[in-house]
Amino acid sequence: PLVFPQHSLFSAFSKFGPLYSVRAHRNAAVAGPGYYAIIKFYSAVDASRAQRTCNGQRLFQKSPLKVCVCTKQKGFQQQVLALNSNKCQELANHYLGFNGWSSRIIALQNVSGFDGENEELGKTLQKRSVKYLCAVEVTLPNHGVCTRGVALGETDVENSEDPLEFVTASRRVQKLAVGKALSSAFQKILLVVLENGKVAVEYNSTQEELTDSLTEEELKGLVQV
Repeated sequence: PLVFPQHSLFSAFSKFGPLYSVRAHRNAAVAGPGYYAIIKFYSAVDASRAQRTCNGQRLFQKSPLKVCVCTKQKGFQQQVLALNSNKCQELANHYLGFNGWSSRIIALQNVSGFDGENEELGKTLQKRSVKYLCAVEVTLPNHGVCTRGVALGETDVENSEDPLEFVTASRRVQKLAVGKALSSAFQKILLVVLENGKVAVEYNSTQEELTDSLTEEELKGLVQV
């Protein structure tokens, strides 16, 4: 089963640094039995070190592995996606330590409402949408860095008259808004990993927003408006 090679690959390669993803696939029929895998590191330095160390080695199988670094970026270079909140926290815990950073919710405001009305077959239909706007602050006390992120979470409720469905949707959207705001705050933080293992932190001013310069009360007021 593919679960075995993925688990074994993760155990072997995560020793070189945090992994973004591990995917194992069966070889095509014309290539014979076996697997090939795509392993993504957060750090190119970690990937290069893993390649040099593991290439031609028998890590968890009888035959040696062929490991190479993928340099082709065709189809991927046009769009750079922000890391989700779970990936951001994973990186922060790894490089900064669990006590090296903290986050808190400044504001979480219900901005739900009716999106509008559509007339169909002479009937007026209303579509209920649940929306929450969230502001989060991330602090790195050892580096003197503090950033904020603001994001909107939204989903549609099929049956807005059902209290249970509405409450479930509200909780789901609150969690989504908090996660997106946390990810937004982390996008302004640059982690510079040096060869000696030390980590430097820089504030990415190119991503600076008005929310970073507002006082907490001003930001709360802005979210509520």
